[in-house]
Amino acid sequence: MTAYTFEAFCDDCRANVTAGAEGRERIRKDVERLLAQPDFVAEHFSPGAEPGIQVLYTDDETGFQVLAHIYNKGLDSPPHDHGTSWAVYGQAVKHTDMKVWRRTDSGEDADHAEVEVEQTYRLDPPMAGTFEPGQIHSIHFPAGARFLRVTGTDLKTIPTRRFDPASHSVVEGEGVSGVAR
Repeated sequence: MTAYTFEAFCDDCRANVTAGAEGRERIRKDVERLLAQPDFVAEHFSPGAEPGIQVLYTDDETGFQVLAHIYNKGLDSPPHDHGTSWAVYGQAVKHTDMKVWRRTDSGEDADHAEVEVEQTYRLDPPMAGTFEPGQIHSIHFPAGARFLRVTGTDLKTIPTRRFDPASHSVVEGEGVSGVAR
């Protein structure tokens, strides 16, 4: 069986990035295929990998990004969205617990939101999950977790929102998210 290379993955993403939800589902499956490649995981997610978020690829034509998230400490992100962008998370090492949140208020007040957990699931290697544009989610992972994230654009350049379920507040701004950079 031929190895699935990172270059082939990026080519497949480029071919699917403009195909809506169906294209994102193909990208999700390709993330799982890529993370099933031991050489790719060893190269980008090894125990000695530099902590933080590394941009592995930015597509000049469409703007999608592929990022490696390397964490030595666990994290519990607040509920957040990725604005007008989508995201596919794929687990490389350990696990990530995902929560999908839904708004229970009208959404008319930009500074106020009432949110509640709608769904929870766990990603184990090499599983991947998709968040659609504007979908509110939060993640929790233990120390040493590592994952791949593909986004439709550079999230630092678009308005995103972070939600506080306790105070019912919303913070909006460029690059506001739940995962530290």
